Amino acid sequence: MTIFEDLKTSLEEATAIKRGQKKAAKTTRYEIADVKAIRAQLKVSQAEFAAALGTSVDTIKSWESRRRNPTGLAAKVLAMIKDNPEFYQQLTLY
Repeated sequence: MTIFEDLKTSLEEATAIKRGQKKAAKTTRYEIADVKAIRAQLKVSQAEFAAALGTSVDTIKSWESRRRNPTGLAAKVLAMIKDNPEFYQQLTLY
């Protein structure tokens, strides 16, 4: 198969799933992190937390007010910090 054929097949499958004609083979969901609680547990400021995560203070504020939700890698990192607060200390080193 060519890359075009692979992409076409993938898009056709995604369309079938969206229409309810086919079930997804795998679904991954992450609990939306309570960023404010995580940060409070760590006893760090929004600026410190943003620096460690490599994001802006505005992003942290948006997550904390639930205007936006962390997604992708940010959601995974927050889940790791929640389960293992020492991981945050490692992030501050980079």
